[in-house]
Amino acid sequence: MSQNPVTAIIVGAGHRALVYSQLALDRPDLLKIVGVADPNPVRRKMCMEKFGFDEDMCFESAKELAEKGKLADTIINGTMDEVHIETSVPLLNAGYDMLLEKPFAVNEKEMRTLVDCAKSNNSKVMICHVLRYTPFYYSIKERVANGEIGDIINIQTTEHVSYHHLSTSYVRGKWANSDKCHTTMLLAKCCHDIDLMMWMMSETKPVSISSFGSKYQFKPENAPEGAGNICMVDCPLVDTCPYSTKRLYIDHPDRWAFYVWSALEGIENPTIEDKIALMKSDSPYARCMYKCDNNVVDHQSVLVNFASGATGTHNMVGGSSQSLRKIHIVGTKGEIYGDFEKSKFYVSKINPSPDAVNEEADIEEVDLNVTGDMVGAFGGHGGGDSRLTEDFVKFIRGEKPSLACTSIFDSVAGHLCVYLADESRENGGKPMEVKL
Repeated sequence: MSQNPVTAIIVGAGHRALVYSQLALDRPDLLKIVGVADPNPVRRKMCMEKFGFDEDMCFESAKELAEKGKLADTIINGTMDEVHIETSVPLLNAGYDMLLEKPFAVNEKEMRTLVDCAKSNNSKVMICHVLRYTPFYYSIKERVANGEIGDIINIQTTEHVSYHHLSTSYVRGKWANSDKCHTTMLLAKCCHDIDLMMWMMSETKPVSISSFGSKYQFKPENAPEGAGNICMVDCPLVDTCPYSTKRLYIDHPDRWAFYVWSALEGIENPTIEDKIALMKSDSPYARCMYKCDNNVVDHQSVLVNFASGATGTHNMVGGSSQSLRKIHIVGTKGEIYGDFEKSKFYVSKINPSPDAVNEEADIEEVDLNVTGDMVGAFGGHGGGDSRLTEDFVKFIRGEKPSLACTSIFDSVAGHLCVYLADESRENGGKPMEVKL
């Protein structure tokens, strides 16, 4: 392929697609956005103005776009999880390659459909497992791939979802009810983490999986005494409850702006008064945290058995005081453990000689310094967003992509493990066989 910019059309002009498309503004030599397909006219107009294409490249749906034939090299598909089949299959059949948001399918049947479609069309489909691209996880993977800690015996991953993130996404928000969004919390939030486990364990395959979890905290019987239904309308606890919409969204109006204020996106520069009015309306984000229609779990544990005999665990806990991701990998020659939020990890290698200074181990601290303002310099998700899109360009051009590049075929094991973990959870932890 020539070294002209890769051309792309945004399908689903939501938060994630716009994040990935930012590369077209930062590096126009690499990527050029030439169109958009979205049912929302406000978002179509916004993309047209932002990226400088004409109205004839604005479409209301992926179906309408596909009927026009191939108008660009690629699609950046940032649609909601449950519509990935209907938005991806027609465009892959039309000859497009694709950057597709994770999870790329909401169940095994859809996963197989998309994989078969990509295979039959010889399509290049890359899945947005953005955490692979962060300096933290990428550096750890390099150490593992180089054999520094030997063969892996056990891998442990942990994710704590902060109380305000849990509220916004998984109790009040888009991914709160699996009957509506068609995804579980493990799939929506932790397909990142299970993918990371599969990536680190790429020399072997998962063979069985078991899982437990429940909706523990946010249900009507746990509501504080006297709690209302709409925080800023009828609740006397509006100034004291940690989950009050006033305290989460009015006192912090920018933190989750893209989700919470989406109903105001047709208003130019909405005021705080506009936002207060929304929090006194029937907006889903205005509701009492304990009286929503959420049905997904707020904590879950997963145990994976691998063909090599190694084991892996993932623990997701929602409602923590702070966001946290940690990893600990134990191998036959040493171990690696670290904290994603601090962007720091340690490599501890077995050393029984008398000159070892750390109880018969050599310990190396690796501080990647991707914190505070540095995160912005690298892009979102701890430095992964912009690196992912740049790698997508290499992938499409036929250049050698990075160690992190995740084609749809590489993503199957992680997705399948999530589906089976949820099936196990629904059946009291029954072990499930993994058939790749």
